[in-house]
Amino acid sequence: MLSPEQIKQLVATQSAQLVQNNMTIGIGSGSTVYWLIMELGQRVKEGLFFRAVPTSKKTAALCAQQNIPLADLNAVERIDLTIDGADEIDPHLQLIKGGGGALLQEKMVAAASRELFIIADHTKLVEHLGKFPLPLDVIPFGWKQVQRHIRETYHVESTLRLNNDQPFISDHGNYILDCHFKEIEHADELAYELNAIPGVTDNGLFINMADLALIGYPDGTTETLHRH
Repeated sequence: MLSPEQIKQLVATQSAQLVQNNMTIGIGSGSTVYWLIMELGQRVKEGLFFRAVPTSKKTAALCAQQNIPLADLNAVERIDLTIDGADEIDPHLQLIKGGGGALLQEKMVAAASRELFIIADHTKLVEHLGKFPLPLDVIPFGWKQVQRHIRETYHVESTLRLNNDQPFISDHGNYILDCHFKEIEHADELAYELNAIPGVTDNGLFINMADLALIGYPDGTTETLHRH
């Protein structure tokens, strides 16, 4: 039986095979994507050439360590493929992302991509989104107004994400509000409504964005899920 870390390495290594010469790819964030970067770094050493648009400063730093050529999102017309992780995946390949706090960049890179390929272990599969707290990227100015709006509109509590007892600061200087919906019935409607709240830059619901997901299991098998 594989450990959780070995499962992450398995799906990351398999997904790296999708990256072909001269591609422009998006590279997501998180613990599963770490193994993807390590594998792609090895392939760069072996002569593969591609350029990567990173979704976080941490991802950019890891890519640089592996000599993976980086590109700015503003400098590319289109991204061929983005590979990223997820915090929850429902049967229709709708996602919750943002556990690492990079949801704004992750969504912008995904939106610029021809294909979004998700890699995850089986524990991320859920029947209904929402058990994982839904992150909102919010402007620090007036974040409590957003929190009050969430409580009054949805009767849902939210918590300000902290780092060493201080507010967690995203790559763009924003805060993260984690909203405890528990079960989200109409994710597409909720995503639209949340982004209409003044002060919210984006939310962690990725609706109709993922095309495929590669899921790893403890017995060493993998399964490819398609959006339908």
